[in-house]
Amino acid sequence: MTPDHPREVVQAAVAAHGEDTVIDWAVAFLIGEIPGEAAYGEDLPKLVALTGSANPGGWSQPVDPVNYYWIRVWAARVFLYVWRDDVVDALLAVADDPAWRVREHVARITAQRELGQLVDALLPMLEHELPRVRAAAVRAIGAAGEYEHAEAVEALAGDPDQTVRVAVERALVKLSERLDRPLS
Repeated sequence: MTPDHPREVVQAAVAAHGEDTVIDWAVAFLIGEIPGEAAYGEDLPKLVALTGSANPGGWSQPVDPVNYYWIRVWAARVFLYVWRDDVVDALLAVADDPAWRVREHVARITAQRELGQLVDALLPMLEHELPRVRAAAVRAIGAAGEYEHAEAVEALAGDPDQTVRVAVERALVKLSERLDRPLS
């Protein structure tokens, strides 16, 4: 049996609990208002609803705290499928999260929802050691950035990773088209 796509899981959670409730839970997990111990304790039903898994992560109990960052990743993923404008504050709060997967999701959401107010918080990701994080930040800046962000993206044109270089080319085109002006 294949697991449901995250979109389907979120849609099922919304159908069962309501969109605002699902968003409130995701925000609480994302910003640590519901810590890892509670997520695998008294708040486990909420985490189960957001992940679609009776045992999120599939870890034995008790869950090793080193894996708690996954709770924030799963919470952030919710915002690819449901949205409320006040979520921006939560995303800003975790844009420098210690877990790279959380930061990557912040960039993905920024790109998808064209959240210009988050772009400045993503600029440090352009120097991240992992190419996929750099590429996600570049895509987000292309989707939501302004003219003054172009130089930071152009600086990665010679990145050693081909995925990042391709993301730079596409982001600069998108940025120029979206702003309806040349970048140089």
